Amino acid sequence: MRPVIPYVTAALLFGLGVYGVLRRRNAVLVLMAVELMLNAVNLILITADTTVQAVLPHGGQVFALFVIVLAAAEIGVGLAIVLQLYRMRADVAVDRIPLSEQPEGQR
Repeated sequence: MRPVIPYVTAALLFGLGVYGVLRRRNAVLVLMAVELMLNAVNLILITADTTVQAVLPHGGQVFALFVIVLAAAEIGVGLAIVLQLYRMRADVAVDRIPLSEQPEGQR
């Protein structure tokens, strides 16, 4: 098997994810773009595992499983933060999130 097609597909997925993170304003769409990047990494790990003879058998598949678990945890925590932000401000636009809260008396 030629690994060029999966590597190019992974590069396109990763590039699309980076574009989504940099250009989107909605926090849910940013999380979806991060998931695209993690899936691209999984594709690279699995392709490298099947094409490269490594010392550790099925090492890429094990690392891909860890990335999937990490992605599930990231989505759980990320969506909880987005839901709390929506409850507090009724908006999930990333560019409107204050990075430092000032006390009430200093506004």
